[in-house]
Amino acid sequence: MSGGVLASVDQRTKLAGHNRLELLLFRLRGQQRFGINVFKVQEVIQCPPLTQVPHSHRVVRGIANMRGKTIPVMDLGMAIGMAPLDDISTAYVIVTEYNRSVQGFLVSTVDRIINMKWEDILPPPKGAGRGSYLTAVTNVDNGLVEIIDVEKVLAEVIGTVEEISAEVMSHVDPAAPEVQHVLVVDDSSVARNQIKRCLEKIGFECTLANNGREGLELLQKMAESSPNGVNQLSLVISDVEMPEMDGYTLTTEIRRDPRLAGLFVLLHTSLSGVFNNAMIEKVGANQFIPKFQPDSLAKAVLEVAKHAVGHRTAA
Repeated sequence: MSGGVLASVDQRTKLAGHNRLELLLFRLRGQQRFGINVFKVQEVIQCPPLTQVPHSHRVVRGIANMRGKTIPVMDLGMAIGMAPLDDISTAYVIVTEYNRSVQGFLVSTVDRIINMKWEDILPPPKGAGRGSYLTAVTNVDNGLVEIIDVEKVLAEVIGTVEEISAEVMSHVDPAAPEVQHVLVVDDSSVARNQIKRCLEKIGFECTLANNGREGLELLQKMAESSPNGVNQLSLVISDVEMPEMDGYTLTTEIRRDPRLAGLFVLLHTSLSGVFNNAMIEKVGANQFIPKFQPDSLAKAVLEVAKHAVGHRTAA
């Protein structure tokens, strides 16, 4: 399976910027299928022998040595409130990279890879089971596929650092004459709130959108409200992977609209940095920052905002 997952990276790269993705489908327990973006997957292997770690989180079934690296292996079903897998010797491990960390997710079976349009990846219905752990859903072969909010899982199991260093905070001007505003677009509630808390610490207000389509509609409404409607925004911070419209397509649409074209767009994502550095030029974004590094995000926003204020003052 690992060779099949990784064999066509170049082809999958071409999907980006065209509002498309590939999902690796798998099962945890029973027949319900789940999906994960193939760009997050390094390999899929039969579960190797695991070494138990005392006092580790309950969903970490052990650690494994893979290609010279020791990684935690988490029971993904347990992480979202399901019963643990009984016989892990027959299970599979999906080795993934999120936010520059590598970890394995234990699943019962792996199905196949499918090519999808982001517009066919939809927000989860309100009140759906396990809704707090779902970031999106889609339909494959007349059956529902659930896409898990992995960032929420990792935040609960591994934890995150949200403090901004004193050095970065020293650049915040408490006497700034105006509160600056940022549009944050991300389908993960955990990621949205992390960004919001980070920006509030440096004196910014945020408007939040759940996906690229919702973010674009908000921007269009701002532009329609007055000739200078979007001037209230210092920048747009957008995730890349989002249902209905991804961050690359959102950026492209912003650049196509003369009313929005001048906005600073910062892509903030857990996808590969090498890949995104190429894509920001292709779609017209201004900057890419990997998730989630509070200092890097705060410094970037402060620098962009400083130029935005200077531009408005000069105008």
